[in-house]
Amino acid sequence: MSFVVAIDGPAAAGKGTLARRIAETYGFHHLDTGLTYRATAKALLDAGLSLDDEAVAERMALDLDLSGLDRAVLSRHEIGEAASKVAVMTPVRRALVTAQRRFSGKLPGTVLDGRDIGTVVCPDAPVKLYVTASPEVRARRRFDEIIANGGTADFEAIFADVKTRDERDMGRADSPLKPAQDALLLDTSEMSIEAAFLAAKSIIDERLNSN
Repeated sequence: MSFVVAIDGPAAAGKGTLARRIAETYGFHHLDTGLTYRATAKALLDAGLSLDDEAVAERMALDLDLSGLDRAVLSRHEIGEAASKVAVMTPVRRALVTAQRRFSGKLPGTVLDGRDIGTVVCPDAPVKLYVTASPEVRARRRFDEIIANGGTADFEAIFADVKTRDERDMGRADSPLKPAQDALLLDTSEMSIEAAFLAAKSIIDERLNSN
């Protein structure tokens, strides 16, 4: 049976970095579930299809190959905007949740990060983490990352985008972003990723040793 680590949290809180580190440390498979929505949106854009047709979007989601997710390509802003439109479609979410659950069964273990892993995708995961940080801190991280990569950015615009995205993720009717009741809360506003990793590692080791 696969050992599942479910990680949820808002954008730019550090959950992806933490998820990749945990997967590497334990030799587990990793899936950034947000990329599955972006890949579905990209498939629609590439085919020149409407982002408003639920039946077509569902078909793209059902045909998605989880082994071909390219983070660099899928991180583009226009794909993220398109993904926000298809991610609210119940048929798309249903198709991708099924694929994500199938992925979670990989041996010896998996780490899935997203918005509804501990609450919807893998509610029985032995380890659930909720990684968060203040909107200001998350906007600053995104701003610094863009500048470090040689780009230009407007902090106020990024801050407004972070807050809008939070409202959309937490307010949607289908699978809203919220901590699972039994999730370990990690606020990285003033906590280093190293400290967050050590806290996560402690609970993972405890659960592994009790199996």
